[in-house]
Amino acid sequence: MELTAPARRFTGGRDADGMAVASFVLGLVGLLVMNIVLGPVAVVLAALALWRGTARRGRALLGLALGIADLVVLATLVVGNGVVVWSPVG
Repeated sequence: MELTAPARRFTGGRDADGMAVASFVLGLVGLLVMNIVLGPVAVVLAALALWRGTARRGRALLGLALGIADLVVLATLVVGNGVVVWSPVG
């Protein structure tokens, strides 16, 4: 009787697809709240998903664009207000 390790399933593609979707969602939410955190995370996740060869390439590219837009909104707010903290109330 021979003991062998259980077979591993390759989940790299599924992980990359999840990263693409996560980057899209985080980039979208980052336009409204916490863009200082969510923008860079969206950019990194999108880049990793594209590097790993995701099947959801369009979603990853959109997440990358939204993450960059988050950073542009942040830069605009910093230049306009002079501070990183902002409030929709005024």
